[in-house]
Amino acid sequence: MTSKAMDQSFDFAVIGAGIAGASIAAELSAQARVVLIEMEAQPGYHTTGRSAAVFAPIYGPAPVRALTRASEPFFRTPPDGFAQEDLFAPRKILMMARADQEPSLDTLLSEVGAAASVSRLDEAALLEVNPLVRPGYAKWAMLDSNGQDIDVAALHQGYLRQFKTLGGTLLTRSELHSLTRSGASWELQLKTAAINAGVVVNAAGAWADVVGKMAGIAEIGLTPKRRTAAIIAAPQTLATDHLPITIDIDEQFYLKPDAGRLLISPADETPSAPCDAQPEEMDIAICVDRIETAFDVAVRRIENKWAGLRSFVQDKSPVAGYAEDAEGFYWLAGQGGYGIQSSPALARFAASQVLRRDVPQDIVDQGVRVQDLSPARLRVPA
Repeated sequence: MTSKAMDQSFDFAVIGAGIAGASIAAELSAQARVVLIEMEAQPGYHTTGRSAAVFAPIYGPAPVRALTRASEPFFRTPPDGFAQEDLFAPRKILMMARADQEPSLDTLLSEVGAAASVSRLDEAALLEVNPLVRPGYAKWAMLDSNGQDIDVAALHQGYLRQFKTLGGTLLTRSELHSLTRSGASWELQLKTAAINAGVVVNAAGAWADVVGKMAGIAEIGLTPKRRTAAIIAAPQTLATDHLPITIDIDEQFYLKPDAGRLLISPADETPSAPCDAQPEEMDIAICVDRIETAFDVAVRRIENKWAGLRSFVQDKSPVAGYAEDAEGFYWLAGQGGYGIQSSPALARFAASQVLRRDVPQDIVDQGVRVQDLSPARLRVPA
């Protein structure tokens, strides 16, 4: 449904129709009247639509890893009719380390513990797993055999379809102009509509602090960071589709098979204002240099390139909880580079809080704690 002139009241207004907004809107629509508001012509235009998502249970801070574990059952067995395609396709994850990076590898191995899917490899073994790695470049690696490619488009569209089926209202091309609390509800003035809602869910991605400021709420310290990616040809002498995503242990680059080609990134994290991020030539040049140094790959041409914004708060864990300084304002922001893989559990976690219910037990059982995601943890002491 596209935007149109309207004046309506809803129980919940969700701002931002990327994966965070679409997933929580779908969860809430089974219980209440929900409007999902998107400033672009199509949902997921910014970060969600530019993700090279891999399901990596060992990736990210502890709260992220817990949310990712809690999300796995959904990916493997989504609700009937959610998607026509499988959401998962196996993709091993190889985190490799030069000799001087061995302490970083040891730290990661200690954090993931004795996960059954994880093993430590020496150089000979890692070259067997990914023969594109230049001999002599890396001494050690960690292999996670439980990694998966995520069909991001199928996941996102599944949530949007579920939202529509449950009676939700999607407004696109609907930039938020003002957000004010009036009595027991919020008044949202959009480009083409006036909306009234009891609760606002701020899932605006890189713009989340902008929305908070518009509502007169203290910022959470969100920093959008640009990440660049490109597509190059794969070597003709080696079949690459079965290779793992291969990541520098200190996240200086990664390489991932992509439909017969290779997706490469310098894993840059350049602070940026909220915007339609575009790749910069310097980042592409840095990426090519790092890839050619680590892999037996000659980059002769960049076939495609893009950039997206990944937004973080200081501890790099998501922010999910009601604001302390405004009634009925819920933060759902700061997912960083983990938003796709953690979205099913985070949406259910957030929906339970928005509805003021207990967090689902299966999520709690994976170690997800309210205090680790609450915006209250970000308060600056007086």
